[in-house]
Amino acid sequence: MIHKILGAIIMIALISCNTDSAKENNIIKTLAFQKDVKPIQLNLQQANQLAALPLKCIEQEYPNKPSQVLTEDADLNSPKNMHPVFYGCFDWHSAVHGHWSLVRLLKDFNSLKDADSIKKMLVKRFSKENIQKEIDYFNQKQNYSYERTYGWAWLLKLSAELHTWNDPDARIMEENLRPLTNLIAKRFTEYLPKLKYPIRVGTHTNTAFALSFAYDYAKTYQDKALLSMIEKRAKDYYLGDKNCPIEWEPSGNDFLSPCLEEVDVMRKVLDKESFMKWINNFLPSLSKPDFDLAVGEVTDRTDGHLVHLDGLNFSRAWVMYGLAQQYKEFKHLNFLANKHIAYSLPNLVGDSYEGGHWLASFAINALTKS
Repeated sequence: MIHKILGAIIMIALISCNTDSAKENNIIKTLAFQKDVKPIQLNLQQANQLAALPLKCIEQEYPNKPSQVLTEDADLNSPKNMHPVFYGCFDWHSAVHGHWSLVRLLKDFNSLKDADSIKKMLVKRFSKENIQKEIDYFNQKQNYSYERTYGWAWLLKLSAELHTWNDPDARIMEENLRPLTNLIAKRFTEYLPKLKYPIRVGTHTNTAFALSFAYDYAKTYQDKALLSMIEKRAKDYYLGDKNCPIEWEPSGNDFLSPCLEEVDVMRKVLDKESFMKWINNFLPSLSKPDFDLAVGEVTDRTDGHLVHLDGLNFSRAWVMYGLAQQYKEFKHLNFLANKHIAYSLPNLVGDSYEGGHWLASFAINALTKS
């Protein structure tokens, strides 16, 4: 019942686009004593509101940050010509997870507004010809590491979402996307043995984040080679880690938690006994019922870097939900995850393009995690 009440409160705030910090804090304090808090669930009305954000941006070519390496004048080209599938939403990776958002919402909500037209648009976008142009771009010598590893991880997540969607249009899109998916999976297997040290930042290049998403893909497709590679490298990188300084987080433009992303991948690659031993050394406070972590506060949502902290709140939430769902010893984290979502979710409707072009994906991933 408590999770329904909190969900209703968030929905009202989402619709009105107004938040009252004092009231929100009182709600959180009132619910804090509850022992069996459930994750907030996404409903159809919220799904329609969140779908509007990627629908707006995946066909919006400008402004755009192509992150392109130029070798000659001929390399200068428009985003749409270089990336006929993933040209919108400001940058390539945001376009990828914008498409993932629509696939996930269509998959979960049969009554999503304009579902038929959205599917037709996606099928047209995922043509073999368009995908081949994306592959051609990645095969240019200077673009071998393009979007490594954040964009790679989201591409694999998109493919896995299509694979698990029981829909004839999903089969078409998955098959057309498959050559690009195979290329990215291959890039992972080539790169990971060469990456001696993990990247522990709170932004795009975080290694644990990429390993976690890639692991889910490998499990879905039963890609044993990639699965084995991820398990080995995750243990190489993180098994000896101790006392992660989560109190140092967040940095000013984080949208990932370095400590919690590491928890997310290690809960997947370790058995329960090994994980419990590891988490006791790595982040012992996480298992305490009174564990708390202040939300990332955004001071200016028109600033493309400062608004990252809304993304941090969602990514923290999906890690905590995932851990609470896997092991009952961490059920208390559902409350803390709900608190993070309660802070950032109401701000997405009417958000500026700096946040609107990508944050829906993070919210959807958090709200559909459990």
